[in-house]
Amino acid sequence: MAKYRKLSKTSDQRKALLRNQVTMLVLNGRITTTEARAKEIQKIAEKLIALAVKERDNFETVTVKAKVAMKDKDGRRVKHIVDKNDPSKVLSEDIRDKDGKLIRMENGKTVTVYDEVDKEIKKDKPSRLHARHQMLKVFYDVTSVPTEAQGRKKATKKVDLVAKMFDEIAPKYANRNGGYTRIVKVGPRKGDAAMMVIIELV
Repeated sequence: MAKYRKLSKTSDQRKALLRNQVTMLVLNGRITTTEARAKEIQKIAEKLIALAVKERDNFETVTVKAKVAMKDKDGRRVKHIVDKNDPSKVLSEDIRDKDGKLIRMENGKTVTVYDEVDKEIKKDKPSRLHARHQMLKVFYDVTSVPTEAQGRKKATKKVDLVAKMFDEIAPKYANRNGGYTRIVKVGPRKGDAAMMVIIELV
């Protein structure tokens, strides 16, 4: 006997379907699907959440030096014009003249000015890093598009689902041993009468 439902799909289609639905479940908190699919999704999601709960505090905080672009009073990056041959030699501290026109200098190039700051980062210990890799094997990349800026590529940003698992979902279930998801029956689907359910994070 198989240990999983084949869902009338080839193995690559089935894996893609389950990966997609687990990704959407973690991203949105609930999805509507068929009962057979939901039971397979539940197995995968429960294992990943249990892994996140186990490894949520398994990191050390490290201070590192980081380069951050300097900003002016309007929130724009500060740029200088430097010599192409000698980048340490600043030809002009502004790239625009007083009329707002771009300054063009022979043998000069525009560079962004960076500040060095101390930044605290979380450094994963080996077992947490392994858990992160296990999650990345399941989750698809998700890009969020704000509703007020639809159609503009600049407004989109990548959602870090692994960070969401460790920082939002795992602390919520810290005192719970299993049973992180629930399946609620909705009723038969029109057409093929397949039982539809809602699977959601408890």
